[in-house]
Amino acid sequence: MRKAFTCLCLFLAAYICNAQTFRVTITPELQRQALDGRLLLLLSNNDKAEPRFEVSDAAETQLVFGVDVENWQPGTSQLVDMHAFGYPLERLKDVPAGDYYVQVLLHKYETFHLKNGHTVKLPMDRGEGQHWNIAPGNIYSTPIKIHFNPATANETSLTINNIIPPIKEPEDTKYIKHIKIQSKLLTEFWGRPMYLGAIILLPGGYDEHPTVKYPLAIFHDHFVEDFDNFRTTPPDENLKPDTNTRFRISGYNKIVQQESYDFYKQWTGANFPRVLAIKIQHANPYYDDSYAVNSENLGPYGDAITYELIPEVEKRYRGIGQGWARFMYGGSTGGWEVMAAQVFYPDEYNGCYSACPDPLDFHHYTTIDIYNNKNAYYVGSDFKKTPRPGYRDSLGHVGAMIKDMNQRELALGTRTRSGDQFDIWEAVFSPMDVDGYPKRIFDKYTGAIDTAVAAYWKEHFDLTNIINRDWPKLGDKLKGKIHIYVGEMDSYYLNDAVYTAEDMLKKLNNPNCGCEVDYGHRAEHCWNGDHAHPNYISRLRYNQMFITKWAEEVKTRAPKGVDLKSWRY
Repeated sequence: MRKAFTCLCLFLAAYICNAQTFRVTITPELQRQALDGRLLLLLSNNDKAEPRFEVSDAAETQLVFGVDVENWQPGTSQLVDMHAFGYPLERLKDVPAGDYYVQVLLHKYETFHLKNGHTVKLPMDRGEGQHWNIAPGNIYSTPIKIHFNPATANETSLTINNIIPPIKEPEDTKYIKHIKIQSKLLTEFWGRPMYLGAIILLPGGYDEHPTVKYPLAIFHDHFVEDFDNFRTTPPDENLKPDTNTRFRISGYNKIVQQESYDFYKQWTGANFPRVLAIKIQHANPYYDDSYAVNSENLGPYGDAITYELIPEVEKRYRGIGQGWARFMYGGSTGGWEVMAAQVFYPDEYNGCYSACPDPLDFHHYTTIDIYNNKNAYYVGSDFKKTPRPGYRDSLGHVGAMIKDMNQRELALGTRTRSGDQFDIWEAVFSPMDVDGYPKRIFDKYTGAIDTAVAAYWKEHFDLTNIINRDWPKLGDKLKGKIHIYVGEMDSYYLNDAVYTAEDMLKKLNNPNCGCEVDYGHRAEHCWNGDHAHPNYISRLRYNQMFITKWAEEVKTRAPKGVDLKSWRY
C-alpha cells in the first residue's frame, strides 16, 4: 500500500510539473496586509469583453477556475494549477490548447465573529449587490493574450494591478429618497455593524398635503441601486437602440425609458392611489438580498425588516404605520419573499402579490424533489444517467442543467459562498453546519441529497407545507391576502411548485383561503398576471398593476373606522 501511495504521489508531482500553471502576484500598492478570498482564474477565447464578464449559465460561457486563499501575505504569490476547480470544464487539464485571453481576480472575504461563537470568512456586499466581477475593493489583473497548452510544462506569471472603485451612492430627488439604518438585530448576529436600506418613492402631492398619512407599498426585488422604472423626463431622443436577446427585440432600452416616464405621469396624475412605494436594500455576505426571513445562517432579517426598517420609513415619511395599511408585491425572489413575509408576519401585512415565485413547495425545488429524489443532478436509474434540466426558454428548449449551474457556483466559491442562486437558497433554508457555514442540501459535487437537511427545510421554509400545517391559526389572518401568478413555461420550472401550492390552497377550509392563482399560457419567467401585454412590457408595470389593485381590495379588508379617503386625493 505504501509503495502504491508513493507511486501515486510521484505521478501527481510529475503531472503538475508537466502541466501549465499560473503564478499570481499583487502589486505592492494594492496589498498592505494579509488577504483572504477566492482567487479566480478566467480564460476566454474571444475579445468581446474582459473575461470576468464572460462567465454565465449560457452556452457561450467562457472559463473560470477558483481556489480559496487565506492569509495571503504581501510580497508572496499564489499558484493556480490542476487542483483549481473550474466551470464549465472541471480542471485546467481539460482546457483545449489554443490562444486565450487570461485574467485573474481576487474576490475578497472578511472575517465575521458570529454571535453564536462561530468565525466565518465571507464576501461582504459593498454596494454592488453581490456581484464578484464588479464588487468595489476586489482586485484584478489586466487581461493578456497567451497560448495555452495543458500538456506543456510552463508557468505563466500574472500580476493583479487594478482595483474596482467604490460605487457612488444615488442622490435624493423630489420624489425619490434614500435611507440607511444600522440594524441592532443584525449587528448583534454578525458581530459587526450591519445596515438595511430603503429607496422611497413619494406620492404625487406629498409636499402639498403635509397632514396626510399614507399606506406602504413594498416592492420586493433583487438588489437595486435606485428606484428604477420611474423617470421624470421623456425618453432620450438620441438613445442608441440596444438588442435584447431574452425578448428578441431591438430598442428595448427606449421602451424601458418610455414605460418609466409613463409611470411617472400616472403616479403624479389624477386618480392614482397615493401611497409610499419602497424597495428594500438587504444585500448581505451571501447574496444580493436576504429573502426577508429569519435564517440560521443569515440572521434575523425578517424581524429587522419588519420591526426596524419599515417602522423607520413610516416614521420619516408619514406612513400610516399599521399592518392593514402595508402590502407587498414582487417577482421571482421577490415573489417568494412577499409570500414568506405574509405567512410569517400575517398581522403586519395586508396582502401579497407573488409573481413567478421561487419554489413554494420543495417537492418541486425547480426540477428536484428534495424529499423523494436521492440525487439533485440526475434522475434515479440503475443504468442511465439523465441530467435534470435547470433552465429552458418559452419553447421548452433546455439551456442549462442543474449540475452545470451548481458547478459554476462551486467554481466561484466553496462553502455556499458563490453569491448565486442555489447557494443563497441553501444559506437561507439550511441549518448551520459545525464549521459555521450553511449545511448542504445536496453535495455540490455529486448531487447526493441530505435527507436530514431536507426535513429541516420542510418544517421551516416549505411555504406550502407551512400554510397547510398552520392553517387553523393562520386562516383568519391570511384569507384573501394571497395572490400568485406564474407562466406555464417558467424558465426555471417554478410553475411546478405553484401547481402543488394551488392544489393545497383549494382544499383549505374554516375559513376558505379566498386566494388567487393565475397562469400565463406559454409565458416564461417572470409572468405577473397581465394577460393583455407581453412579458417585456408587464414586467415594467408592477407598481401601477398592484398598487391600484390593492387600493380596491383593501376596502374589503381594512378595519372598521380607518381612514381610506385622505390618501386618495
